[in-house]
Amino acid sequence: MVQIRQAREGDAEGIARVHTESWKTTYRNIVPDDFLDHLTTESRISQWEQTIRSEEKNQILVVAEQSGGNIVGFACGGREREGKLPYDGELYAIYLLEDVQQKGIGQQLAVQVVRYLHSLDMKGLLIWALERNSACRFYEKMGGSPVHTQPIRIGEQDLIEIAYGWENLNDFARQEAPPSDK
Repeated sequence: MVQIRQAREGDAEGIARVHTESWKTTYRNIVPDDFLDHLTTESRISQWEQTIRSEEKNQILVVAEQSGGNIVGFACGGREREGKLPYDGELYAIYLLEDVQQKGIGQQLAVQVVRYLHSLDMKGLLIWALERNSACRFYEKMGGSPVHTQPIRIGEQDLIEIAYGWENLNDFARQEAPPSDK
């Protein structure tokens, strides 16, 4: 049993662990191994502590927590950050540990973020993903359409990021996709 809830004090280490471990499994053979091999939970804890403590309006951070209190996934979103595309909301990140993927948890996390953005009267949604990330299929099944690409450098490698867009947040929340996530 997994509960989706808003992140709170004390969650930073669990979120950081999911963040680094999911990068190592999701992006292996996409991002340089040297970059992935040097990711540590400890290096991400302060970032997530700051995010949890932040008084930033128009943002949400939710976690997927197993009954024993173990965080196995998270998602965060808020106002679109770059202003180059005609979308006001953005799903900044959604990550799950490999052993809980494809069980519908990613969809639950994403829908929770989308509902929050909708409550702020945001109309559209944008998600950025690495071109070779298997989650791209998840975003397409959830109704997203590729709307833009841009280069990104990770480690010593040039990669392509794809933006998936939903012109209407209602379309995302109503979409019934088969369970499949990062």
